[in-house]
Amino acid sequence: MLKTICKWVSFAMLGISPFAVAESPSDTLLYIQPFEYTNPIRLWHFSENYWFEQGPIVEKLALEKFSEKLGDVTMCESNQTGKILVWLQPKMFYNPQLQLFYGKIVANIYTGMGKQLASYTGEAHTSGYLDIYPEKAIEKSYALTLDDLITKMQSDPQLTSIQQNGSAGENTPCSMVTLLPVPKVRATSL
Repeated sequence: MLKTICKWVSFAMLGISPFAVAESPSDTLLYIQPFEYTNPIRLWHFSENYWFEQGPIVEKLALEKFSEKLGDVTMCESNQTGKILVWLQPKMFYNPQLQLFYGKIVANIYTGMGKQLASYTGEAHTSGYLDIYPEKAIEKSYALTLDDLITKMQSDPQLTSIQQNGSAGENTPCSMVTLLPVPKVRATSL
């Protein structure tokens, strides 16, 4: 009895589940930089400001849109592996004179060996007011941006073949995300 209790306590202290099952590789892994979840950006009007974090909004929409169009998609966490890794870099801008929310998402695609395969940019805009439910306009703008991005990705035959067949049996591990070459790293969302 004491051995069983000690075993369960050691599992709990190490954060290991004794019932954990090894995960199979996902087709597509999505990665969003951690500062997108912690550093809010500001959209401003002459008399109004609206601060929000881009990460949670883009993550929710990206999982929904990518799963709908591309199949098996998960967010990149620790030791997961996948056929391709999609590094999403969102941006949002509000034009107070035209009352338009401009969304832009850059997606850098990496193969199983960590080689950058391509870079795509999705852009869209939607009208809305900064002082009347800006969350809805921001979400709609990012949804249209992701639709544009996924359409561009689906039109690339090389990316489609890698998604279907994999890249020579190699899978991209999430733990190597920080080592991947990025054309432009944003330290802040300006």
